[in-house]
Amino acid sequence: MKATSAPIAVRYAIVPKSPAAHLFEVTVTVSNPAPEGQRFTLPAWIPGSYMVREFARNIVTIGATCRGRKIALDKLDKHTWQAAPCKGTLIVTYDVYAWDLSVRAAHLDDTHGFFNGTSVFLRVQGQEHAPCEIDVLRPRGAAFKAWRVATALEPAQGTAALDFGRYLAVDYDELIDSPVEMGTFVHGTFKACGVTHEVAITGPVPNLDLDRLLRDMKKICEAQIRLFEPGASSRSRVPMSRYVFLLMTVGDGYGGLEHRASTALLASRNDLPVQGQARMSDAYRGFLGLVSHEYFHTWNVKRIKPAAFAPYTLDQENYTRLLWLFEGFTSYYDDLMLVRSGVIAPKDYYELVAKTVANVLRGSGRLKQTVAESSFDAWTKYYRQDENAPNAIVSYYTKGSLVALALDLTIRAQTRGQKSLDDVMRALWQRYGRDFYRGAPEGIAEDAVQPFFEAVSGLDLSAFFATAINGTRDLPLATLLERVGLTLEPVTPENGRPAMGVKTAKRGDEVTLAQVLDGGAAQAAGLSAGDSLVAIDGLRVTSGNLDKLLERYRPGDRVTLHAFRRDELRETSLTLDAPEVSQYRITETRDRAAAQRREKWLTA
Repeated sequence: MKATSAPIAVRYAIVPKSPAAHLFEVTVTVSNPAPEGQRFTLPAWIPGSYMVREFARNIVTIGATCRGRKIALDKLDKHTWQAAPCKGTLIVTYDVYAWDLSVRAAHLDDTHGFFNGTSVFLRVQGQEHAPCEIDVLRPRGAAFKAWRVATALEPAQGTAALDFGRYLAVDYDELIDSPVEMGTFVHGTFKACGVTHEVAITGPVPNLDLDRLLRDMKKICEAQIRLFEPGASSRSRVPMSRYVFLLMTVGDGYGGLEHRASTALLASRNDLPVQGQARMSDAYRGFLGLVSHEYFHTWNVKRIKPAAFAPYTLDQENYTRLLWLFEGFTSYYDDLMLVRSGVIAPKDYYELVAKTVANVLRGSGRLKQTVAESSFDAWTKYYRQDENAPNAIVSYYTKGSLVALALDLTIRAQTRGQKSLDDVMRALWQRYGRDFYRGAPEGIAEDAVQPFFEAVSGLDLSAFFATAINGTRDLPLATLLERVGLTLEPVTPENGRPAMGVKTAKRGDEVTLAQVLDGGAAQAAGLSAGDSLVAIDGLRVTSGNLDKLLERYRPGDRVTLHAFRRDELRETSLTLDAPEVSQYRITETRDRAAAQRREKWLTA
């Protein structure tokens, strides 16, 4: 998006004041403050991550001046300040502690700096729609002379690409929706449908095969662009003039957060491709799925939005029952786009779907909470999971992706291949997304989704919505997959090891019960999450021998178990369960007609 040529009313400056202390210094300059006293607010959460995070807690010091004189700045609540009335330019200066190595907040040390605007930029109340300017300043010292800047914000005149200097935003929303990375990153580019896409990779990655990474990302991006705008000319297909992937690599990490013209990614350096290794590792496949997921959000949630997000209210929770559509459907298309783009083979896609099926069926929470309820409760349940989560909730990501799969195959079957979920997504794009940032933003209302889907598909979907969206029954995936020549079946564990109905955590040599599953042997025996296993039938349990011990028993055997709860030793009898079905398998049939339908679905 091009920045406006209107006069700049609000100016920001940010500098890594002390990388060793993890402090950014930020100044906000307001040329025309409110005469009654200007108010400032920092967001309490960041769009795409549905939990109130209280970013204002990281403001260490703050003060205000007007015409060079200090004025009062009163704190009104946890994230709001009001300056005393003043005539003339108002400047607020504050330090932000940045030590959150994630895609959600801000991080600073002597190796790099990263921030989301929601963590560092105060909102000038009443001037949210005014053009903004941000001066990104280099930290002081010779050690930082090689640092560069990567962001989707448009450089102002006089600032070169990848350089420190002034950047522009049309308003506060664009400012905080454009994260910034600074440091000595690896930089690469590719063009997807004629539009430049940049990749900035922070952190050491020995023998990185950058060329392969860029080729694969290009294929994924172009497949998604063509999904939403299949008949448009090259450049007119893409909803942004430039796109930036900001990737932080670490020893162990995974995550992503979407933005309107960029995404912030966190991954293990071992997830990335290595020069000379042609085979695609599971880790690299998973990373490409993350890239695909966040890029798909460019359309689905950044422009096609629920009405509750148009616009966002950033000082409190924004409730919607539609995250199954915006996160779940994105989770369906992320892996589907890998196979449609040719990055992975169909058999690899089947494996990914089978893993999702196993993940969803493993928890009894799916029988208690609908995906609509899961969406609404994201703020208090999904993002605040505890030891009882598998028994109480279902993921609108994973179950939502299976809902999308089921709906896609249902539409294809009932329209004899004339319509699909692709048509629904394109219609959503044309109705709600294409012009979202060009005029009055509008999101889809909660009660408009089913009628919209029915109008596009020409089907009565009331039964589907009642069971898949607002119900808790398992989806008929085996039947639907059979229609496209695929068989879904559980995989019986080869070792035949009986189960206890728990998920364990290892702490050194100790085995702790992380979760106790509903209806399982451990729950029936009175065990609870947090208990530490000591012995089974008088034999010591360790992190290295639990599985071997259980292999000596059969389902139905009764064992004596000792465990500590806090510092109290407990003894109980436990009847072992049948082996857990933790895996599923999807294989192709020999039905030629079904194979043709499958080919149409997977190639689109």
